[in-house]
Amino acid sequence: MPGFEIFGAEERKQVNDVLESGVLMRYGFDGMRNNHWKALEFETAFAKRMDAKYCQLVSSGTAALTVALASAGIGAGDEVIMPTFTFVASFESILALGAVPILVDIDDTLTVDPKAVEAAITPKTKCVMPVHMCGSMADLRALKAICKEHNLILLEDACQAIGGTYEGKALGSYGDLGCFSFDYVKTITCGEGGAVLTNNKKYALHADHYQDHGHDHIGNDRGAESHPFLGYNFRISELNAAVGLAQLDKLDGILKIQKENYTILRNALETVQGVTFRKVPEGGEENYSFLSFYLPTEELTQKAHKALIEAGVDACFYWYTNNWHYINGWEHLRNLKSLGNLPAEVKNQMQDLNNTDFSKSDAIMSRTISSLIKIGWKEKQVHERAEALKKAIASVL
Repeated sequence: MPGFEIFGAEERKQVNDVLESGVLMRYGFDGMRNNHWKALEFETAFAKRMDAKYCQLVSSGTAALTVALASAGIGAGDEVIMPTFTFVASFESILALGAVPILVDIDDTLTVDPKAVEAAITPKTKCVMPVHMCGSMADLRALKAICKEHNLILLEDACQAIGGTYEGKALGSYGDLGCFSFDYVKTITCGEGGAVLTNNKKYALHADHYQDHGHDHIGNDRGAESHPFLGYNFRISELNAAVGLAQLDKLDGILKIQKENYTILRNALETVQGVTFRKVPEGGEENYSFLSFYLPTEELTQKAHKALIEAGVDACFYWYTNNWHYINGWEHLRNLKSLGNLPAEVKNQMQDLNNTDFSKSDAIMSRTISSLIKIGWKEKQVHERAEALKKAIASVL
């Protein structure tokens, strides 16, 4: 991770197909595009790779979450349960629809705790959104059972976990809907882009219409298309889709290298007494894009992170103090800072996040360090990093 490390002739060829046709938009201009339909081709290939019936490409991972929620009928006042550890896009997409994000604790999978999810369900709950952070998954079997019992939508945010699997199914294909990001630092990239997966024909049709201003895409005259319902513009461009199409062909090779490099680093850290690792639910295999591990205390973890920086070991993240990925840094969400008036449902139903007890999440995140796994490292570099990682961590334990 990420895919931009291996840009090459394949991406240039796909992009040149689009540039030579001059048609950068995914819809219309049929006679000009030399039969190049990059977005459609990517959707077909990605659905097949993920063993899902339907794929809808969109402009970003955030757009994917928004479109997926809208496709399932989530709207004003509906509550969506999400974790305290994720990217800000999770609550942004919920709030964009006037729905209400309900934050719950994580467990040692670094994803939502099923017990916390069940405790947060109210009559207004419509969806559970587990986020497969740093390449590994939530306990999807338990979450699916909860959703079935309470008639809730299970929406997987797999933006950081493409290529991971659970019980033999690709992450993002296990729930009712699954979302992916193809931004510049994801495992494969379009530069900017995202995707929604589903096996539900109704949700797929809704996503197709919603991401393109509500167009029904019936017939071959775009100007004559009708609008069954309101939509917005979350379309992907042909240029972005072209990059992603080339990257998709490289996914299996990327995953193989990630696993190899991850294994070398993990084997080194397993020899350090006091280091433990995130839990991967039984039946799951992560995509190996991050190696996440725990140290015994917050104080030791902070010292270890400082030691890693001083040793020149880059791309190691201490999420607990990160402004983008953990609730401690989301002052704008906690205080509902918005450029305009927020819906009354959001104001009335939101938790008081400044006073909600997330001590269980704090106890986990304050002891967590994640090392990004790069695919451009040479074998010698990986072994050198493993030794430097091991030495820096051992120096504080």
